[in-house]
Amino acid sequence: MAADGGRKRLKAYRRGHRGEWLAALALMLKGYRIVARRYRTRVGEIDLIARRGALVAIVEVKARPSLEQAMDAVGHYAQRRIDAAADLWLARQPDRARLSIRYDLVAILPRRWPVHVENIYAADN
Repeated sequence: MAADGGRKRLKAYRRGHRGEWLAALALMLKGYRIVARRYRTRVGEIDLIARRGALVAIVEVKARPSLEQAMDAVGHYAQRRIDAAADLWLARQPDRARLSIRYDLVAILPRRWPVHVENIYAADN
């Protein structure tokens, strides 16, 4: 039983890495520069941080069967966690005063190119 759980976790971990790689590729093809992957802080993790000029996209990557399920997976608690991590990242940027932040989603769907949803939510602050 325990070995089966370990295999499932490893499969999910690999699927997550593959999804983030695909999401990063899709964003780069749209002209974004990936500045961080799996940015970890004490308050949470950001899957991808992408820049295009002064725009910073804080990107959550979700692999789900449908776009609706991917969007629903970014609930209020996840938004608060992502906001807090983004604030910590932003505080370390020397050009933070000129940056604009946007919260995006890249949905990894079965047998489809990743779907980039811009401005999935607005920060609370």
